[in-house]
Amino acid sequence: MAITPHQEETMLRIRFTAEDLLQVTVAARPAPLMEMVLALATSRRKDLPAFYSKWQRHTQHSLPRAAYPLGELVAATGRGPLFLDPITHALEEGVDLVRGAPPDFVRAELRRVCTPKVPSSWVRGLADQDNDAWKVLSKSISTAHHSLLAPHWDRIRSGFDTERAWRVRQMTDHGIRSALTSLVPGAHWQGTNLLFPAPYDWEARLNGQGLLLLPSLFWHGWPLLGGHPDASRVLVYPATTPLPLLHEQPAADPLVALLGRTRAAALTVLAQPHTTSALARELNISQSSASEHAKALRNAHLVTTTRDGKAVWHSCTLLGRDLLGAPRPQKRADLPAPAPSPVASAWPT
Repeated sequence: MAITPHQEETMLRIRFTAEDLLQVTVAARPAPLMEMVLALATSRRKDLPAFYSKWQRHTQHSLPRAAYPLGELVAATGRGPLFLDPITHALEEGVDLVRGAPPDFVRAELRRVCTPKVPSSWVRGLADQDNDAWKVLSKSISTAHHSLLAPHWDRIRSGFDTERAWRVRQMTDHGIRSALTSLVPGAHWQGTNLLFPAPYDWEARLNGQGLLLLPSLFWHGWPLLGGHPDASRVLVYPATTPLPLLHEQPAADPLVALLGRTRAAALTVLAQPHTTSALARELNISQSSASEHAKALRNAHLVTTTRDGKAVWHSCTLLGRDLLGAPRPQKRADLPAPAPSPVASAWPT
C-alpha cells in the first residue's frame, strides 16, 4: 500500500462526500495477495507488541529463499507497488492479475517504491517486462503465500468472518460514521474529513468512488489506503482480534482454532439460551469454569447475559450467531427461555 515518509504528528486524512458515505462497504472475503504482502511486511517490523515475537522469529528463519525477491519490493512499513496486491479471493487469479498489470503502471509503481534507492537488475527486468524477471516474481509470490498464509488460512478466514460480522453490526446499530472511527484508536472526524493517526501525512479525496474496508489479520497499527488503476479505494485496517499465530496443535475446525475447543463448544451450546449451571452440564465442566467461558464470550460481544431472579441466562448475540452460521434460536422444551426481566443486559449486544 502507498505511504509517504514519517513526519511529526502526521495523519491520514480521507475526504468524504455524502455519496462516498453511501458507498462504504466491507470486503466479503480476505484477499490472499494483500494479506500475504502485509504478513511479509509485519514479519520485518520492529515496533510490534510481544504477541508477534514468536511468529516473527519463526517466519524469519523459515521463509524459503525463493520468497526473498519480494523483500526488494515490500518494506516493513507496508509500502509496496500497488500492482503486487490486487483485491482478489484466489491466489491463482491474483498472480495472473499481477502479471497482467499495465506496463506503464508497473514502471510508475516501481519508480515510486524504489526511490531513492537504485533498483537491482531484477527490478529493472520487471520494469522492462522481462519474462524471466516476472517468472521469479510469480515464484516468489507463490512461495511466500505457501509459507506465510497457507498454514493459517482456516484461522484467517474465521477471524475475518468474525471481524466482518462485527463491523457490519456496528454500521447497522451505530451508523457508518461511528463505525469508521472505531477502526483504529484515535480516529476522528473533522467535518467530512476522517482522520487516522499514522506515521505518514497524506490527504486523499474519494470523489464519489466510495471505500472498501478490508480487515487484515496480520497488520497492526495504522490503516493503509490504496488506489488501484480502476480508481477503486481500499482501506486496510487491523482486525479487532489479531490472528492467534503458531498454535502448537492447530485445530481442524476454524471456529475451534479461533476460540479454543471448550469456548467454541460453549458458543455452540449458547445458540439456545442456557443458565450457567445448564451450560456447565452440557460441557461437562464446573460451574465456575462455565461462568468464566461465558464471561470471555460476553467480552468479545459473542454472548449476552441477563439475570432472572436467581438464575443467570446466557445466549448468543447476533454477532455470535453470525459466527456460528446458526438460525435464530428456538425455545427448548427442557430449558424454557427466561421471562422478560427489568434488569439490563450485562453487556451491550
